Amino acid sequence: MSGGRLVLPVVLSATFVQLLNVTVAQVAAPAIQAGLSAGPGAVQLVLAGYTLTYACLLIPAARLGDRYGYRRLFVAGTVVFTAGSLAGACAPNAASLIIARLVQGAGSGVVAPQVLSLIQAATHATRRPRAFGLYGATMAVASLAGPLIGGLVLSADLFGLGWRPVMLLTVPVALASLAGATALPRTRGADGLRVDKLGALLLTMGAGALVLPLALGREAGWPWWTWAGFAVAVAALGYFVRSLPHRPDPLIHPAVLRDRSARRGTSLVFVFNTGVPSFTYLLFLHLQSAVGYSALAAALASAPFAAGAVVGSRAAPALTRRHGPTVLTVASLILAGMCLALVPLVGSAAGRQAALPVLAVGGAAFGAFTASVFTLVLAQAHGPAAGSVSGLLPTAQQLGGSIGVTAAGLAYYAPAADADTAFRHAMLYQVAAFTITALISLRLHQRPGTVATTRPRGRAF
Repeated sequence: MSGGRLVLPVVLSATFVQLLNVTVAQVAAPAIQAGLSAGPGAVQLVLAGYTLTYACLLIPAARLGDRYGYRRLFVAGTVVFTAGSLAGACAPNAASLIIARLVQGAGSGVVAPQVLSLIQAATHATRRPRAFGLYGATMAVASLAGPLIGGLVLSADLFGLGWRPVMLLTVPVALASLAGATALPRTRGADGLRVDKLGALLLTMGAGALVLPLALGREAGWPWWTWAGFAVAVAALGYFVRSLPHRPDPLIHPAVLRDRSARRGTSLVFVFNTGVPSFTYLLFLHLQSAVGYSALAAALASAPFAAGAVVGSRAAPALTRRHGPTVLTVASLILAGMCLALVPLVGSAAGRQAALPVLAVGGAAFGAFTASVFTLVLAQAHGPAAGSVSGLLPTAQQLGGSIGVTAAGLAYYAPAADADTAFRHAMLYQVAAFTITALISLRLHQRPGTVATTRPRGRAF
């Protein structure tokens, strides 16, 4: 369709700001903590809150898009995201900023599944591979540009506003997406399609009850309400799983629970993402808070990791065709090795220079893993589980990131004699996450001929 050419700039700009919003907040975390006199737990919630609501709304929003039309949900989500961005820039305290980030994440969670659906609806089949390639490139560019743009804005200290302009970075692009929404196709909703409201409520409640005490429990001295939160999380998530076969139109097809490959693949994505983006968060935090780097210097120091990720993602298809799931195992072990190598290097100026190629190699491993894992996991899924897994993997990705940031913060802020010891604790957490990922990946068994030919079945969410 000719309209597809107009659709791509609109929907890709939305994708760009969603991912930019993650990385710019990471580089701004120390400035936010100082500017709002916030504790470490509150800052972790600023980061984790965004990906939490993002993750919990992905699958329900996809159903809502099918029901009410993709364009309508795209516009609604973008409005919510923009409102959250403006509220975050004006936040008078940490609690207000956390709420604004939750709103931002909710807007992104509504928009994200509509992006892929609109590309499919508006782009001719012969042009879809190029369109989805541009989608992947947009994600890579946003991840690379976010820290650099955030560092530049923080260093400039525009109008003496400190970190607040960082929250406004995404607003002009989001407004441009809204202005271009008239070019999006008007898809008709499917009458009678139901959304699993109970499932969405249980998933959100369970994830929130887990993340909140993880983030705030250490500072509060682990009072009774933190343990009550863990109990609520276990009860809500347990009931969510147990009741899947008995609810009409569940968020996740019950076949996922019976398919061993689907369970392993989802666990693999979840565990890997407890190590990312927490790694970049910890690196930015340590370089600025302990080493004394400016936000821009910290962003430049991490640039080899992002650049390596772009190279690794480009090489991933050929590596996957040749080596299959072994790519995931090797990439995870390289990342674990990178984290171990950084412990002695970050403590001195000469070591930090030597750390740059180490970060580049780790970034290439990260790019190869992320560009390969969805295809490899989907190649393992059988029958009705395959469709649900394609929507469940991005949810596991975002939830893993939320929980990982809070868990990594616990490791960094654990009692330590000095900053170097704190960084060692944090890197050991990362090593554990990536090593467990490697062990899970060993259980993935490639079925002959699947990697080169398998594509996500049906819609992406």
